Amino acid sequence: MAATDPRAALIELADVHKSYNIGLPSEAEVLHGVALRVLRVLRGEFIALMGPSGSGKSTLLNIVGLLERMTSGSYLLQGEAVQHLDDSALTLRRRNTLGFVFQFHHLLPAFSALENVTLPALLSEGRVSSVQRERARELLAAVGLVDAMAKRPSELSGGMQQRVAIARALVMDPPLVLADEPTGNLDTASSDEVFVLLRRMHAERGTSFVIVTHDSRLAKRCDRLVELIDGRISHDRAVADPAVNISH
Repeated sequence: MAATDPRAALIELADVHKSYNIGLPSEAEVLHGVALRVLRVLRGEFIALMGPSGSGKSTLLNIVGLLERMTSGSYLLQGEAVQHLDDSALTLRRRNTLGFVFQFHHLLPAFSALENVTLPALLSEGRVSSVQRERARELLAAVGLVDAMAKRPSELSGGMQQRVAIARALVMDPPLVLADEPTGNLDTASSDEVFVLLRRMHAERGTSFVIVTHDSRLAKRCDRLVELIDGRISHDRAVADPAVNISH
């Protein structure tokens, strides 16, 4: 069997359209052939997805994350066409392939930090193994929360809660993490800390990241910038020197 190309495409979208029926005589189309040439995310990439409000960023991220279905187009995830899979198959692919970080961390308030991180394993398998629990501990230590594992979200700062959410996104070791405004609810100092943490996780684990952000300062510290305007890709380019300000 041939070795897997480390730079092979994790996802590949072509001519994706998404419309919503909002009660008007005609449907409202949000994404207009979002990948007119083809949008690819390669293994190990760290991509910023930008655009004004209403440009379709979150819709595109939801489609990539198998949270919404496209109206038309094609989507290959690790080489498999997924647009025609049924809901149960999509759920399985999402659990096995993707991690998610949101602007609002969505931690369960009655659970400790450790229990929140192990939640994906619990939902996927109905139980948390000792190996998975140990992995959750290692991830919390890696994000600087070794002394906060037993604390509940209400006992943690916003930045610390987002660190828990990052550990949760990585606990099932997904090849791709999707982050929707992961620093949008944080002050500048906390935003920088969370971003540096994401970059470190990317460097150490080889995980691919696609991050929706309005913060051009952070986008310039990614490896690649994709911009959407009115549901279409307006720019898709490498960032000149993302390493310059990664830790500042």
